[in-house]
Amino acid sequence: LFCWLLDTEPSKLHTECPASSAVLDELHSRLINNTMEEVPRRPMTLPMLMRVLSDEGSDRQKLTEIILGDPALTDQILQVANSPYFRTGEHTIESVDQAVFVLGMNGIRSVIAAAVMRPMMAARNSREALFAQRAWRWGLTCARAAEFIGKLRKEDASALFTTGLLPALSYITISRELQHICRAQRGTGDPDTRLIANALTRYQWMACQLIASEWNLPPKYHAYLMEAERPAPDQEQTTLSDGMVIGTREVLRHAHQRNLPEEDIAKIVRLTQEQIDHVRKALKAVLSEGARG
Repeated sequence: LFCWLLDTEPSKLHTECPASSAVLDELHSRLINNTMEEVPRRPMTLPMLMRVLSDEGSDRQKLTEIILGDPALTDQILQVANSPYFRTGEHTIESVDQAVFVLGMNGIRSVIAAAVMRPMMAARNSREALFAQRAWRWGLTCARAAEFIGKLRKEDASALFTTGLLPALSYITISRELQHICRAQRGTGDPDTRLIANALTRYQWMACQLIASEWNLPPKYHAYLMEAERPAPDQEQTTLSDGMVIGTREVLRHAHQRNLPEEDIAKIVRLTQEQIDHVRKALKAVLSEGARG
């Protein structure tokens, strides 16, 4: 995964770099003390949206009014709703009200989550363009996989989708924070791929929890993250980690990269072969449609 995200060779990720310890120590300190410069701030409309979406008595009109009050969010929602990951037919969704009607209250939850996070994942310059693009694709695929599995298990699929996007957001956040630290310590803002991969491996979940806290996400989101990072002794995999395993595998397979052997998937995830095939078929469809688009 890191070879693909960082566009590098395996040999460049497995060599030791003693000089990186000071950078990693500083990153750890910033995460612990909540002094990160790059933690994305909570979108202004997020609390209102979450209240409406969690209230079963809320109607479509109220949700539409909140979204239309934020022109930037409106534009993002229409783009996401018409993307291969969410498109439900041949016709283009032209309004927020139509998006809510076509996708339903449950479906629009995931679209809103993706629309809220998408600008935060957009590349700031040409140097991070490929990384940001691939991280977003990976995050969406893993989030959709977790959502599909959540539906099969009758769990909160929309909450799993939102949580499934956080690892990708944490990747871009950590990468950008490393640039600040390297600039302060070394005079250059270009961390090498070994350092980035090491930081992502160590601090992905800590960064996810920090973002969830900054956004005041409900306790269940923190619980999903904790379960994926540290499953209980009698629980080898969770819905989020199952989604990330299958999502990662399908993204790499679609990009013609080395990936998990077919026979190993059933040994890792807590799904029947029929369920695995169902999730993979859905992911293959959106990835293929995205490639054509």
